[in-house]
Amino acid sequence: MKLNGAEIVLECLLEQGVDTVFGYPGGSVLNLYDALYKYSDKIRHVLTAHEQGAAHAADGYARSSGKVGVVIATSGPGATNLVTGIATAYMDSIPVVAITGNVPVNLLGLDSFQEIDITGVTMPVTKHNFIVKNIEDLADTIREAFLIANTGRKGPVLIDIPKDITVKETEYVKKVIEPVSNYYADITSDQIKEVVDLIENSQRPLIYAGGGVIASEAYESLKEFVEKIDAPVSSSLMGQGSFDNTDDRYIGMLGMHGTVTSAYAVTECDLFIGLGTRFSDRVICDIKSFAPNAKIVHIDIDPAEVNKNIKVDLQLLGDVKCILDILNKEIKPKNNKEWLDKVYSWKKEYPLKMVEEDDEMVTPQYVLETLNELAGEKAIITTEVGQHQMWTAQYYKFKYPRTFISSGGLGTMGFGLGASLGAQVANPDKRVINVAGDGSFHMNCNELVTAYKQQIPIIELLFNNNVLGMVRQWQRLFYGKRFSQTTLDRDTDYVKLAEAYNVRGYRITKKSEVRDVLTKALSENTPALIECVIDRDINVLPMIPAGGSINKPIVNIDI
Repeated sequence: MKLNGAEIVLECLLEQGVDTVFGYPGGSVLNLYDALYKYSDKIRHVLTAHEQGAAHAADGYARSSGKVGVVIATSGPGATNLVTGIATAYMDSIPVVAITGNVPVNLLGLDSFQEIDITGVTMPVTKHNFIVKNIEDLADTIREAFLIANTGRKGPVLIDIPKDITVKETEYVKKVIEPVSNYYADITSDQIKEVVDLIENSQRPLIYAGGGVIASEAYESLKEFVEKIDAPVSSSLMGQGSFDNTDDRYIGMLGMHGTVTSAYAVTECDLFIGLGTRFSDRVICDIKSFAPNAKIVHIDIDPAEVNKNIKVDLQLLGDVKCILDILNKEIKPKNNKEWLDKVYSWKKEYPLKMVEEDDEMVTPQYVLETLNELAGEKAIITTEVGQHQMWTAQYYKFKYPRTFISSGGLGTMGFGLGASLGAQVANPDKRVINVAGDGSFHMNCNELVTAYKQQIPIIELLFNNNVLGMVRQWQRLFYGKRFSQTTLDRDTDYVKLAEAYNVRGYRITKKSEVRDVLTKALSENTPALIECVIDRDINVLPMIPAGGSINKPIVNIDI
């Protein structure tokens, strides 16, 4: 049948099983939005307050559901407003397809109104991008974009469509899209035997789980692997929820703001197994002191990540779940009681604990632990970036994958609220809470109107210390307490601001209010903002300075 380009876009989205798109209309995508009007019974469109919010929402949708997120924006500033969101997804390997409009083909390259070379702009932060100049190429380009986004190491893909392409007509033939599978391993039996031998001969193994464990749906396979080799487990920020945080073998995050236990474990282990991780600088810290007594095994789907940041002894390339399933068949159950007893003694001696100056002091630890208790183990927690992000990773107990959503690689302030909207749309039966700091909140607070207008019942949990807390912490430690431009004191009335957006507003100023306010907000199926007033000198500890030795974490800071 003959369809115009805009209709072909939507038919191709339906082929891919897309039921929701996020976006913001404009001149170059008018035809797409006209088609969306006609397809409104098949595809939901969520209008955000800003294109960046739409990009983060598509990202949150993808992270929480495992599906590909879709975002639409017009040409020029609409397209460039997506760039931070696309880069965020790229750094964390999240499958997102961004569809942008552009000026008609005959006006490309003429500095036309709202023209931008968005494929050139986004080339460094996409897996691939396309500009469609022929209507006959449109359907297959969209199909290829989804395939690229969702195979191998996942990531964002952009499709730029000039306006005249959305008007032209061509023959459209529906295709049945086969389910994508990443379940493969580019390894030999000899490589498997080498790893099995290392595991059998190891007395102090340590498993490190990254975001690839979640991307490959390897949660159950990892659990079996851990039990078989009887090893402690640490995780990256992106790996939160890949292993049950309430399990005794879990020892917390590794790296700059990881636990003392994980720092000591990586220093004394004799075998380090990294799963679905890129070994970022925030994890390794000083390369010379990282796992100095251990053989390092790296299991990852992307060969470009192997031996990039740290030299490894053995590598297994492929899908993490696939490789773990192979290893689980070959490994004989082990018992490492002496090693685990030592690790457990560290956990007991060096627990994560915030100091309370008085009985009514509101600490992030108490708020997050109470939220953990009340919200339920399957609640989805998104975060902005800063101290509150680290506190959430430290003190909230994530039992399941896809329940912690945060910008890890790019560290995008302003990410969380948009991401929470996408996560809530993808998971209407779950509670979604975005944990924010006041600095990050001011970057994206306009998306509260999206929560109200679209009736997306997220909760914004705002830790207000009136400072840019993480930057201030670095200034305290390394810049002689010269707090340059990090003391905000904006005097924003967050409850009034929430109410101005028709969102319920609550304020917590003392510990005795925490449980009642959280309980009330969680009991109502409506958007809400909770301001928690906290002391500006609460720091994120432990902390390892950039490039510092991982076995020498800072556990106290003189304020």
